[in-house]
Amino acid sequence: MEKEEIKKEIATLKNELLSSRKNTFTSLESDELDAAYDYAKGYMSFLDAGKTERECVAQARKMLEKEGFKPYTFGMKVSAGEKYYYDNRAKSFVAFVVGSESLENGVYFAASHIDSPRIDLKQHPLYENENIGYFKTHYYGGIKKYQWTTIPLALHGTVTKKDGECVDIVIGEDMSDPVFYISDLLPHLAREQMKKTLGDGITGEQLNLIAGTRPYGDSDEKDAVKLNIIKLLNEKYGIVEDDFLSAEISAVPAFNSRDVGLDRSLIASYGHDDRVCAYPSLTAIAEMDSPKHTVMAILSDKEEIGSAGNTGMQSRIYFDIIEALAKNMNVSDAVVRANSKCLSSDVNAAFDPNFPEPMEKNNCCYINNGVVITKYTGSGGKSGSNDASAEFCGYIRKVLDEAGVIWQTGELGKVDAGGGGTVAKYIASNNVDVIDLGVPVISMHAPYEVVSKTDVYMTHKAIKAFFEA
Repeated sequence: MEKEEIKKEIATLKNELLSSRKNTFTSLESDELDAAYDYAKGYMSFLDAGKTERECVAQARKMLEKEGFKPYTFGMKVSAGEKYYYDNRAKSFVAFVVGSESLENGVYFAASHIDSPRIDLKQHPLYENENIGYFKTHYYGGIKKYQWTTIPLALHGTVTKKDGECVDIVIGEDMSDPVFYISDLLPHLAREQMKKTLGDGITGEQLNLIAGTRPYGDSDEKDAVKLNIIKLLNEKYGIVEDDFLSAEISAVPAFNSRDVGLDRSLIASYGHDDRVCAYPSLTAIAEMDSPKHTVMAILSDKEEIGSAGNTGMQSRIYFDIIEALAKNMNVSDAVVRANSKCLSSDVNAAFDPNFPEPMEKNNCCYINNGVVITKYTGSGGKSGSNDASAEFCGYIRKVLDEAGVIWQTGELGKVDAGGGGTVAKYIASNNVDVIDLGVPVISMHAPYEVVSKTDVYMTHKAIKAFFEA
């Protein structure tokens, strides 16, 4: 065999037998690249308007009502083609479209989460120390505490007053608003601090928000600064100090999403994890008019702290809805669950050339290489993982390939490097086939994370293809 023939045969065999990663920019046509950039605009608006789970639910409700979705209540009779949403305590959200075929063939659903790491105010937050007024905080989710110092922070939340009235608070987002701030030690005097590990350099009890320094009436009375702060809040929101006991107020970064790079190929923002998967779930289900299967999008709460509570993925509410639909259609709930399929739509850590050490290059995901399928998460020996079956992995591969979705696979770092989990295991415990699918993220859990516009668009395309399968 001639050398040229051997080269051609090798090229053919490589193409047929060996896997290779696809880059979205070299694989997609120009019209799809334009669509990805255009899609990113809507996503960035969603991020800027939804910095807490409550705000995300409000955005989801607004988006889907425009597409004809109606509120669902238990016991309602539903018919094929009808579109519904269920707002769970304004903190988690379910949308579904009733399919034309029997519910016994299962529900196809995408489950993401809309909570993100942040800094919450404690129940007794306000105090004064050396004429500076502070809010005491308790961080939420896995953060590097030092990243939250010396950046502008905004307060978002809801206060329920003694008379039952609820007041929404947003301070720090408008350019005319003040912001809040957590201080750090200047390097000139930080010799002892810098001997500590990154994890110990800033403690949880040092994450105190500066809230003001001017005393009420310019008085030198004790706690006059604290009094002035609560007086200002009372004037604007009608609240008193005891109202913090029945409040949910969080400090989040006071900056909006921005394009990254001269080519504008990336998006930097707070809250990509996991709103970068929640938004594609919403846009995908919004495009479902007459699906074959009943399709559902779940936006859950509290994933960052274990998916607990009545708004987290461990809540019965999500499968209560499926059970109610089964009862309404006179079919077995157990059969519906057994035949259901789910995308646990959550992010994975993208390979970062600045920090290659914790990654295993053959089995991690990359920016601009499309949506990432994560067969298993967990830590060490797959602890806390769902670990999708070979059959379901094969099914998803077929769905994505037939829809022209650019996809890749990934693990969360080297085997002994650490790890993490998603909502997948809680869904799988209800006898549902589940696999993780989402967007690669650089600097995950930082106040400002980075994703690729084309990867976000591929995630929308993947979830839509799954719904239509």
